[in-house]
Amino acid sequence: MLPPERTPRQRIMELLTGTRLTTHQLAQMLAIPERQVEDHLVHVVKSITRDKTSRFVLEPSRCQDCDFVFRDRRRLTRPSRCPHCRSEGIAAPRYGIDSVGPQAGQVDSKASGK
Repeated sequence: MLPPERTPRQRIMELLTGTRLTTHQLAQMLAIPERQVEDHLVHVVKSITRDKTSRFVLEPSRCQDCDFVFRDRRRLTRPSRCPHCRSEGIAAPRYGIDSVGPQAGQVDSKASGK
């Protein structure tokens, strides 16, 4: 179990590091409402953006009926309805934090230099 002296945002960042979880899963692990997790995620994204050693990963929502993927969606919450088939059976997005290794940065700089 995570130490209780950490803030909810710190605990969310720790839970998301190296894995992919939905807001529902995070809410259960942290024993807080799902809406609070969604509010905290906005700030977690801002923190991760400033940290050059990590990157926030969003696996987008997907319609369970027609398999439409919500790739261009900016909000972190689950959409209510599919724009193609109008189905309300939408899989929740999954979030994660990946570490950016020093080799990945070197590869990127060489690739952009050519």
